[in-house]
Amino acid sequence: MEREDTVRRMLATPIGRLRVIAFVEGCSYLLLLGVAMPLKYFAGLPVAVKVVGSIHGALFVLFCAALVRAMVAARWSMLRAGGVFASSLVPCGTFFVDGYLKREDDAVRTRARGLVQADGTMD
Repeated sequence: MEREDTVRRMLATPIGRLRVIAFVEGCSYLLLLGVAMPLKYFAGLPVAVKVVGSIHGALFVLFCAALVRAMVAARWSMLRAGGVFASSLVPCGTFFVDGYLKREDDAVRTRARGLVQADGTMD
């Protein structure tokens, strides 16, 4: 039950969705580099790169779309968004930037809660 609440809360914000997509995209990148590429070059199975590479490519496009959405919603600068983008180009980079994204998401949530009063009116 608590785990479902955590997932639901993460998916409720653009930065939270970016975190989820970044995690999946990072895993697909590691699978591509650590499993599919060795299968292609050491076991003669190029189909592994075609399958995993296609999945990773689709996830990368989804990551870029989620990044743009989070950038607009959180009013990030190009430099900040560029840093998050650059993390996706480095193996394990999206895992390292996740802590930053979590803090950023928590800060946005806190600011949003501060704007809405108990009676539901905006500050």
